[in-house]
Amino acid sequence: MFGFAKKKKNDTNEAVDANEYLESAPEADDQDSLETELSIPNDWNVPNEDRYVYAFHNNESPKLKQNQISIYGMELSKLKNNSFVATGLIRNTVQKSIKFGPTTILLLGPDKEVIAKKEFDLSRLGDIPANGARPWKFTFPTQDIVKDMDTPHEWSLAFELKKKHRLDLEESWEQSIADETKANLEKIVQNAQPLKPGEMNFMGLSAKRQDDGGLAVTILIRNGSDKNVNLEQVPLGFKDASDEEIARGSFKLGNFTIKSNTSKPWTFIFPASMIKQEEIDLSRWKVYPIQ
Repeated sequence: MFGFAKKKKNDTNEAVDANEYLESAPEADDQDSLETELSIPNDWNVPNEDRYVYAFHNNESPKLKQNQISIYGMELSKLKNNSFVATGLIRNTVQKSIKFGPTTILLLGPDKEVIAKKEFDLSRLGDIPANGARPWKFTFPTQDIVKDMDTPHEWSLAFELKKKHRLDLEESWEQSIADETKANLEKIVQNAQPLKPGEMNFMGLSAKRQDDGGLAVTILIRNGSDKNVNLEQVPLGFKDASDEEIARGSFKLGNFTIKSNTSKPWTFIFPASMIKQEEIDLSRWKVYPIQ
């Protein structure tokens, strides 16, 4: 299953804190360096020769701190069809077994430039025990190659880490809101349903009728993309508990940026002239972008 003939020495060990990648990873309580032990499931048909090679590379790999995951590259080859095949050890020093799902792996060159990038279904790895190292082969077809080059002498494999979704405040909000309000917003962002890759949505936070008859609606604008989004104008509709649209309007924001993988709150005020009904039931409501 994992046979290979020519072994390339590679001392690069791409290790990351498991808390940056795994949602349920515990906090590390020990900073001592740890070794990993080769872990191959009993139902994998791995020749003894390959087991010896994997064990050798595992022994050669750098020690890790507790609560880290890493990929240690062992061999890289380029096939006749120009695809790359890399073999590596996925190592775990979280003090419990871990299981991966769909995971984007990067093939990096000598200057940490991305050579290839592909999402792999690493659930096939099974559970990797605490302080375990499991071998896997990664094939990068030509369509996943970012930079065409001959097989580099220095290379590494790495997890593509997605930044945790976080709260981002405009400077005016940062300077004016109370610490308790900011903490509540951060909690809302943390507990909100995760966005799909590239998804952007509006999440209503509060709606309040003003003394002049207008309606102030505070929204959390959520950007699940890996790119910043600039909003210059936002057309919005508002429905109250009757599920009738009682207000709509277009709001100019100028150069308003929602940074990648962040949520930003903003208050939109529908003036009284935009309100279609005198009485509004705010016991239940929703705000939505108008296409």
